[in-house]
Amino acid sequence: MIYKVESKSSELTPVQQYYKGKTVFITGASGFMGKVLLEKLLYSCYELKEIIMICRAKRGKTPEQRLEDMWKLPIFQRIKDERPEVLKKVTMFNGDITLEMLGLSEENLKHVTENTNIVFHMAATLKLEGNLTDAVNMNLAGTRRAIDVARKMKNLEAFVHLSTAFCNCDQEVMYEKVYDFPHKPEELMRIAEWMDVPTLDAVTPKLLPPHPNTYTYTKRLAELYVRDQYETMPVIIARPSIVSPAYKDPLPGWVDSLNGPVGVMTAGARGVLRSMMCDATLEADMIPVDVAINNIIVIPYGFSQYKERPKEIPVYNLVLPDKCRKQWGWILQRGVELNEKYPQSWPLWYPNATLTLNKHYHMFNMIFFMWLPALLIDGLLTIMRKRRFMIRVQKRIAVGLEVLQFFTTRKWDFRNERLLQILNSLSPRDLEIFEVQVENREYDIEGYLVTCCLGGRQYINKEPLESLPRARIIFKCMYVLDRVCKALICGWFFYWLASKVGFF
Repeated sequence: MIYKVESKSSELTPVQQYYKGKTVFITGASGFMGKVLLEKLLYSCYELKEIIMICRAKRGKTPEQRLEDMWKLPIFQRIKDERPEVLKKVTMFNGDITLEMLGLSEENLKHVTENTNIVFHMAATLKLEGNLTDAVNMNLAGTRRAIDVARKMKNLEAFVHLSTAFCNCDQEVMYEKVYDFPHKPEELMRIAEWMDVPTLDAVTPKLLPPHPNTYTYTKRLAELYVRDQYETMPVIIARPSIVSPAYKDPLPGWVDSLNGPVGVMTAGARGVLRSMMCDATLEADMIPVDVAINNIIVIPYGFSQYKERPKEIPVYNLVLPDKCRKQWGWILQRGVELNEKYPQSWPLWYPNATLTLNKHYHMFNMIFFMWLPALLIDGLLTIMRKRRFMIRVQKRIAVGLEVLQFFTTRKWDFRNERLLQILNSLSPRDLEIFEVQVENREYDIEGYLVTCCLGGRQYINKEPLESLPRARIIFKCMYVLDRVCKALICGWFFYWLASKVGFF
């Protein structure tokens, strides 16, 4: 059982007191969730001793330069305004999750192993359609490498492995436990090492079932590997559902990635996504990134409050309460309304997406309202001697839709009693500082969709609010053009059909 511990300091909450004087090591801190975790730890757990990050050189920039670029992001502005001194607590080391010992130098490895108390392993490849070689290297072998480093840590209290709520997709009800699987993580890592990419790609379809993609498959095997370390290490598994833009912290609607629902929303708002295989009556299982991160932060604290170490590895499903979930159809309808109110500055076409479970109707929409317009636009660009891009965009969308339909056409049932046990034990002040999904907390879902829409405009498309008046004029013009083109296409189709059956 979990019991409450009062803070020794009148100024710090129990969770803040837990992090006081501790050193945190983060992999994947440059990712979407990693940035939010870094910001929240610095802002709300400001008494911690140090945060160590690893990052590799990228696009000609050193890890230190990438960190300086990160500080320029708007999500770190409140820290620079209110607590600028905590930025000095961040240490950036050159490292790589794909290298043994994370590519750390001997000196840096010594610093990490002698000082770290808590590890947040966030690094992963999120490419659902990626090849198995890369997915194993990042999600499975990367986890093994992070654990190899953590095993050398002298004062390790918690190793939090970030998984996904969808990794056990063959289960009707997903409880907070690790589910067995016939495949062994060690064997798959060995296969991925000696087998070349084309050969492994050829056998991948036989390995994946019942998993729809390499991401959930490797994440499931990574959970098995982490579970096997529980006897000798304080490992924990956290499983968020689909992660969406921030609800409140550090900025409402903040997002910097097109992965997941944001990519679908952006493609729909741009007018390039016209149809999607989805059951409109099912509820969307999404969680705002800041709510998920707050859960992740309090999990090590909750783990420390166990009077006796649990017999099985603690697993936490990070999902919203049922009352906070909305149906896909409702979300689409509100999205259409918000697109009219807050349109994109330069949509490629009038946004009008359709949700359907009819594969033939979906294919009809894809051909006539996605592929044919893409061919037309690329043809015009060729005539104008401009670079073509629409066919390439539609290919990426088609691949993404094929992967996503597995998640949008099925009902998911996640249980999170163990997580709620921790959340309900938090002090009132901790509940104020760390927004978490306790049952009595109310969420403004409609207001949240507005912030998501504006967040996509501002943080993904870099469009200021001042551009809205012009965007609304363009939106109305696109509406007229869309109706005219649809009438012409449908007229041509029925004329062709009538001529084939001898009507004329």
